[in-house]
Amino acid sequence: MVNCPLCDAALDFDEEELDEGDELTCEECGEMVRVSSKEPLELEAVDDDDDEDEDDDDEDEDDYEDGDEDADDFEEEEEDDEDWR
Repeated sequence: MVNCPLCDAALDFDEEELDEGDELTCEECGEMVRVSSKEPLELEAVDDDDDEDEDDDDEDEDDYEDGDEDADDFEEEEEDDEDWR
């Protein structure tokens, strides 16, 4: 059995089924905790900032994809100019 790193409440779950990175909710304080190590079993608090960082990464990827489309359009315009001459 392991304790919540935030409120120190005993958490009851099947340790064999957990993998590193799994997220759980503490029944006592309601906060999310993540399995940071399996041997020995250790938990860490999940920051709300982690979720926001993932959202920011998704937005960056979208911007990059949009940039690729603009580059393709520019190349097509150059090809059209060459055919016209």
